[in-house]
Amino acid sequence: MVLSRTASDSDESIHSTFASRYVRTSLPRFKMPENSIPKDAAYQIINDELMLDGNPRLNLASFVTTWMEPECDKLMMASINKNYVDMDEYPVTTELQNRCVNMIAHLFNAPLDDSEAAVGVGTVGSSEAIMLAGLAFKRKWQNTRKAQGLPYDKPNIVTGANVQVCWEKFARYFEVELKEVKLSEGYYVMDPAKAVEMVDENTICVAAILGSTLNGEFEDVKLLNDLLLEKNKQTGWDTPIHVDAASGGFIAPFIYPELEWDFRLPLVKSINVSGHKYGLVYAGIGWVIWRSKEDLPEELIFHINYLGADQPTFTLNFSKGSSQVIAQYYQLIRLGFEGYRNVMENCHENAMVLKQGLEKTGRFNIVSKDDGVPLVAFSLKDNKRHNEFEVAEMLRRFGWIVPAYTMPADAQHVTVLRVVIREDFSRTLAERLVLDITKVLHELDSMPSKLLAAAQQNGKNGKKTDMETQREVATYWKKFVSDIKTNRNKIC
Repeated sequence: MVLSRTASDSDESIHSTFASRYVRTSLPRFKMPENSIPKDAAYQIINDELMLDGNPRLNLASFVTTWMEPECDKLMMASINKNYVDMDEYPVTTELQNRCVNMIAHLFNAPLDDSEAAVGVGTVGSSEAIMLAGLAFKRKWQNTRKAQGLPYDKPNIVTGANVQVCWEKFARYFEVELKEVKLSEGYYVMDPAKAVEMVDENTICVAAILGSTLNGEFEDVKLLNDLLLEKNKQTGWDTPIHVDAASGGFIAPFIYPELEWDFRLPLVKSINVSGHKYGLVYAGIGWVIWRSKEDLPEELIFHINYLGADQPTFTLNFSKGSSQVIAQYYQLIRLGFEGYRNVMENCHENAMVLKQGLEKTGRFNIVSKDDGVPLVAFSLKDNKRHNEFEVAEMLRRFGWIVPAYTMPADAQHVTVLRVVIREDFSRTLAERLVLDITKVLHELDSMPSKLLAAAQQNGKNGKKTDMETQREVATYWKKFVSDIKTNRNKIC
């Protein structure tokens, strides 16, 4: 189902003259052509359109890996035709996935004996991993309630309002109430004390975020664990914790090893992490690890044998490519602990270079923390004439893709820009970005204010406070950017 509008409502064909001197007729844009065309022509047509996409290396909005070593690229291409679910046909690929699960489980301090296998699975990304973890919590809670003769039809999850949209998807798709701890200006992560207050007998788990999408900050999982232990003791409940470590799971073990957030805490029963973020693999791989076999209900695991042997499976999808699994194994053995630590420390140092450069302009407040995911979130000290959305829009002229967005409730009046520092973002690029931001600011200073024009248009019939004006303008720009994205992207 196509949810977005077409890029061009007037042009219903693709002109292919440049692609090949032997193809001079137009191709239909939204219908399959009647006849075949030469392979070089098809390639050229598509390649020419793709040139209009942004440069992935300059896409500072994304946490997802955009560069890998050529040797790993070769391995991925060599295995791109392998369907991972055919475990009997591709037993080595299955073995590599199992090795990855165990390596990651040990990295997260799972309580395993030397000969004990870890419980976990590779997924398409952290969204699927969260769905699986949430289903395990829901089923285990339901089973306990049934055994106690209590109602089991109103499960809920407690999270912060800063959670990624996949948590909202899980709640809506699987009929679980999402109870969100609201944010406040200056504190953009879940407050553990407020979260524990919201826990009740129907809470299947509390979800903590190790690396908030909004500002990269790690939530205090240790404090959450301690407060929840006390509440469980008082109430007789057994409310567990899931850690959404999509961004921070491949960061904290290497540069914050003393930080207690993982299976060292007794209430942490499952953890998800994105291999395609700081796991350093191209998009399409996530992992979910459970503390023990008891934390994954057996009835959620399916057994099939029509591919040649008994195969246990617990995933939302079935077929998927093997390339990303193999790439993850490559990175784990290629880099080792030392290599990952070097990459993460380098990313952190480059984030500090960018932060210091922005501070020297005197124009920004830094919203992110020094410790956490290596990113810099910042907002204008004075956005009465021009705002963060205008800065983001003008930076695209230099090739930079820097997102601007408003914070969730109750801090939605705060607008920020965010730059994610990945492995392929060098110190030189950080310094270049600061120079380009400075140019944008100088240019905006010389331009008439869109903000004042919008405020005047909206306030012709009445006076508005500065806060009301700022919120109206933020809403206007948020809708403006959303409309642009809707027009550019087709979601099927």
